[in-house]
Amino acid sequence: MAINRRDFLKYSAGAGLMLSAGASPARAASKSALPPEAVGILYDSTLCIGCKACMVNCKKANSEPGGALFHKETAGQIPFEYPEGKPIYDAPDSLSSKTLCIIKAHRKTDEPQAKELEYDFVKLHCLHCLEPACVAVCPVAALQKQKDTGIVTYNKNRCFGCRYCQVACPFNIPTYEWEKASPSVVKCQLCNHLYAQGRYSACCEFCPTGASIFGKVTDLQEEAKRRLALKPGDTYAYPVKRVDGTERTEKVVAEYVNHIYGLEEAGGTQYLFLAGVNFDKLGFNPRITNQVYPDFTWDYVSHVPALIGTLLVAGTVTRLVTQKMDKKKQEAGKGESET
Repeated sequence: MAINRRDFLKYSAGAGLMLSAGASPARAASKSALPPEAVGILYDSTLCIGCKACMVNCKKANSEPGGALFHKETAGQIPFEYPEGKPIYDAPDSLSSKTLCIIKAHRKTDEPQAKELEYDFVKLHCLHCLEPACVAVCPVAALQKQKDTGIVTYNKNRCFGCRYCQVACPFNIPTYEWEKASPSVVKCQLCNHLYAQGRYSACCEFCPTGASIFGKVTDLQEEAKRRLALKPGDTYAYPVKRVDGTERTEKVVAEYVNHIYGLEEAGGTQYLFLAGVNFDKLGFNPRITNQVYPDFTWDYVSHVPALIGTLLVAGTVTRLVTQKMDKKKQEAGKGESET
């Protein structure tokens, strides 16, 4: 059920009074099972060449009606980070209100005398957690996890900009349209609008090397385990675009770190990673554990309604006292004028 700003403030005041009285709000549910038709992405850093085709086509696809970057006032325009002149290349530094997916490059060596600069790449966007903290803390259900596919979607019409989701997300994914009068929270929605058309995520649809492949999460998990069992130096027919597709590419198997990132991190995610180097060297936060994060973040976010409630009560009392004092002054002034 949608809730407007006035109702939220009213309910927040009530929540604040309950919390101040010692009442305990409902806790987040325990880790849920994988949705029956859960879809996601497997990203293999050893196959990525950093071409950024995923970034370009992500922006194109999500600027269409139904896409996460689409706005009526900018229909037909791709939201480049640097719109001055006639942009032909976009190079954002991080995820933003105009960028849902980004490729980050990390040098293979820190040796200053290295003759050749070699890089490992990583593709970052929403991981679509099995138990998303952003969904758990959203007071108006603007963020929801779809029951069948598990995709975490966003409904702008419900959002009023509290940005709890930004505070709660352990991966720092949601961004905000600070530059707009009527801003939205922006994040990858796994090209949910394309999936409804029988297509799939643009970052996978246009990946030329098979570094990003789309499919059912159970199939992606099996594919990831299969790759970890391969012998470095052998050849393997890697799926391209879709894990269940017919398109394949023969490549020499690299040496993998024996870990599937996202299989258990933050309680499990639908975006899985394989790499040839430790994940902390690819910029992943080593402090993220296997803990289900809604329970972890609630201890912090639960204090916000109490603060809002306290401020509302204090403001109401102040307003009533001020009105009473003003009324007494007016009556006193009226009495003096009559005498």
